[in-house]
Amino acid sequence: MSSTPSPSPHLPTPSRPSRVRRLPLAGVLRPGKPSDIWFKPASSVVVATAIPNLTLLALGRLDLVMYTMAGSFCALYTHNLPYAARARALAWVVAGMLASVAVAMVTASLTTSAAVLVAVGALLAAAQKTLCDATRVGPPGHLIFTFISSATLFAPQAIGQVPGHLALTLGAGAVAWLVGMAPALVRPHGPERRATARALNAAAAYADAVYADAAGPGRERARQGAAAAVHAAWQSLFATGARTAARRAMERLVIRAEDALAEPSAADPALLRTWAAGLRGTGAVPRPGDVRPDMDDELLGVEAELAAASKGAKVASLWRRLGPGSPLLPIALRTAVGCALAGYASLALGVGRPYWALVTAASLYQANVTLTWSRGVQRVVGNLVGVLAFAVIVPVAHLGHAALILCCLALAFGAEALMGRNYWLGSVCVTPMALLVTEFARFQQPGELMLDRIVDTLVGALLGIAAAIAVTNRRAADHIELAIDATDRARAHAEQALSAPSRNPDTLRPARRRLTAALVDLRTANDAAAGEWWQRALPEQRVMASEQAGHRTLAATVRGMANGERVRV
Repeated sequence: MSSTPSPSPHLPTPSRPSRVRRLPLAGVLRPGKPSDIWFKPASSVVVATAIPNLTLLALGRLDLVMYTMAGSFCALYTHNLPYAARARALAWVVAGMLASVAVAMVTASLTTSAAVLVAVGALLAAAQKTLCDATRVGPPGHLIFTFISSATLFAPQAIGQVPGHLALTLGAGAVAWLVGMAPALVRPHGPERRATARALNAAAAYADAVYADAAGPGRERARQGAAAAVHAAWQSLFATGARTAARRAMERLVIRAEDALAEPSAADPALLRTWAAGLRGTGAVPRPGDVRPDMDDELLGVEAELAAASKGAKVASLWRRLGPGSPLLPIALRTAVGCALAGYASLALGVGRPYWALVTAASLYQANVTLTWSRGVQRVVGNLVGVLAFAVIVPVAHLGHAALILCCLALAFGAEALMGRNYWLGSVCVTPMALLVTEFARFQQPGELMLDRIVDTLVGALLGIAAAIAVTNRRAADHIELAIDATDRARAHAEQALSAPSRNPDTLRPARRRLTAALVDLRTANDAAAGEWWQRALPEQRVMASEQAGHRTLAATVRGMANGERVRV
């Protein structure tokens, strides 16, 4: 086989000066395609919230709903994880929520200074944002933690009440854990099936783009999407635990998706989609009819890679994401500054609930300024429409406490149903729900609530975006350079494994997967840096060369393992 050219480490970087990126408006409010599992968090949060809320209604203590809701909302998390990993991750989510409300309760019981409460709320929001991003807990991320802890900070609290209120949060969190784990009784491999099906469908879409000779950004997006989906599928399978027959069959399917990613011109998109469709339901996992002779060797490589994945390695990886030089630190600083500014501005304006402005600011922060700006526009539009929706809903909610509970449950379901299509659509449901939550203790004047919400939304969005612009992330380009180096090292490692006189699947398979992960991380780092509003020229040519060389090496690994011959790279 002909040699695979290596990108020069000194390719010229475009000689463009630092530039200001325009913040877009086009397409910000356009609805997208919903998540394929939107109904899972939607139904889970309804069940997990209904059980404690109806219990408190029967006891006549709806004033305690805030504390049970903290635990109930944990049911929104970890629906993409296999159940073995979900059990651990969801327990950590409940523990994190318990720690957040504990800090908020103790602080509220020790001081009534609004300035101190805003400062603590801003620091909590920054910590929650950083930890959720570092642990990659997934949607809805830090926002639920920040909403609950900020509201708790401004709820009157006596130190003697803290243990009882924490017990309510823990009890509701236990219910949320059981609700999140319940589907395992019916479909124990559901998350892995979905992840495998996504990988197959994404690989089929990429193969279609190649067959259509669709050169350009569409084809490149298809390739990037396929690489990310294959990587996510392997992550899901590695987190499963016991390697059952069903899991081994899914590993074979992901290997086929991986082959299609590396050699799209040799793939059969229709067959890939047929396998993906066969993963629906609880039937037998499809098994490819033409099993390659080297497939069992590749599965041995998977087994060796799984054995090498240690808990210590995961802890070390988490520490790298949190340590000095982490790309998460500028986002954390933006969150702290923006939340503090929003909270103090709300106090200065005399608004009764400054935590709404704080939460609005916290909800904006994404990987870069461009995405933060888009989220700000979506938040403002969604909240303003949501306030109008509250005006329509509140007469029904005021019919009684049972009606109030039912309205909140319906809005929680609607928020999850719409959030995946566009954030502003989900906010249309979240806003009236947040306003109704304040009424569990006592019914209030709707006009006052609506005015406070509008003011806090505008203040929080304006100052939140201002903080994102003011706190620049000049190191984003440096993270691209690091990602390029990591990709080149992973590619060299894969080429070394391919060129070995005796090719060992225990070495080649992990090397190939490491290269796939490095390519995904490189694309993520590049996209994040490209969205910063003020940034020095990015090494676009080096990124392109590194990605192209990496994908050529992935293709070489497929051909090398298929024909069993030594490959020269």
